[in-house]
Amino acid sequence: MVTTYLPGHSRPDHRQYAFAYTITISNGGEVPVQLLSRHWIITDADSGVQEVRGEGVVGEQPLIAPGKSFRYTSGATLATPVGSMEGSYTMVYRDNAQQPPSAEGRFQVPIPAFSLHTPTALH
Repeated sequence: MVTTYLPGHSRPDHRQYAFAYTITISNGGEVPVQLLSRHWIITDADSGVQEVRGEGVVGEQPLIAPGKSFRYTSGATLATPVGSMEGSYTMVYRDNAQQPPSAEGRFQVPIPAFSLHTPTALH
């Protein structure tokens, strides 16, 4: 997990602090898995909470083979210079990519909280 403050996309005078985050999802299992959806809880320093749910990530529902990884970069905007994100991915085992995903093979992958902050906000 790598996070970056984006000063060129931020407007602190309007309480808009933009951040990018890059996540690598690795499949350490023995069968392919597919990321179906995401759920994020984004909290700023004023306890403002944004909840985001949606299909896939960055417009994709990647199929990840055993021993392989998928990396993506996305972003979030906070109303304060410090905040955090946490959430989960809904994944499914895909033994046969020709068949639609089954509900029985679905599982949740928790994403532990990580910090979003401007370079000078934390010492």
